[in-house]
Amino acid sequence: MTGRRSGCPINLTLETLGDRWSLIVIRDMMFGNRRYFRVLLNQSDEGIASNILADRLKRLVAAGLLSRAPDPTHKQKWIYSLTEMAIQLVPLFVQMGAWGRRHLPVTHQLSVRAQLLEEGGPILWDEFMSELRHLHLGAAAKPGRGVMERLRKAFRDAV
Repeated sequence: MTGRRSGCPINLTLETLGDRWSLIVIRDMMFGNRRYFRVLLNQSDEGIASNILADRLKRLVAAGLLSRAPDPTHKQKWIYSLTEMAIQLVPLFVQMGAWGRRHLPVTHQLSVRAQLLEEGGPILWDEFMSELRHLHLGAAAKPGRGVMERLRKAFRDAV
């Protein structure tokens, strides 16, 4: 437990994920399928700086939330993937989105995916996690209702 304030699970989670950008990077990978540095940088709604993004990607890989591998199509690029540990954050993201929708001045277009996931409940979350496992971990595709496409469509329709 070197360098940790305590062994409390909430504290340890905050020490891992509690900075300003880590959950945003994971969100963009999870919901936007942004897996390259330049895409994460250029399509960031919040305007993350390149040095901050590089640092967060490095930290998230070191923490076991992301993996990175050389891009087979380009020698100088890396492709980032969510690990199982990050995929299991889906219920946390759903609850954060639900709380934000209830208590903060969110916009419709940026909260529609959170609403869809909240209303879909744990069955939809499991389907979404299965899709993420297929996309990021190479797991066999499970027949499903195409949660990622439903989320994209809801966002496009809201915009």
